[in-house]
Amino acid sequence: QVQLVESGGGLVQDGGSLRLSCAASGLAFSTYTMGWFRQAPGKEREFLSAIRWGADNTYYADSVKGRFTISRDNAKNTVYLQMSSLKPEDTAVYYCAARYITAYALSNSNGYKYWGQGTQVTVSS
Repeated sequence: QVQLVESGGGLVQDGGSLRLSCAASGLAFSTYTMGWFRQAPGKEREFLSAIRWGADNTYYADSVKGRFTISRDNAKNTVYLQMSSLKPEDTAVYYCAARYITAYALSNSNGYKYWGQGTQVTVSS
């Protein structure tokens, strides 16, 4: 059974930082491209970042480029999202996901097969 478990969310002030973790089990983690998404109330799920299996290629949405950094530790079956310079508009539930072989673009949530339960990030002004 595949499980993705996010952690590290919480309440932070405007301009602060957080590091999210996503621990994976039940899948050959090192072979999967991993992604981070978020969803704010009343909004669609938004792609944030993705990292290839070898961690040599990373991708970011324009909205977080330069502020967020994705990384992975295949020995620990964990992917991370380091978030800095957080803004109130970053408030959302953050999800990690594992992507399967697909023609969907990296930013398309339809291309991700497994999802975590999400972790809440709240940025206060």
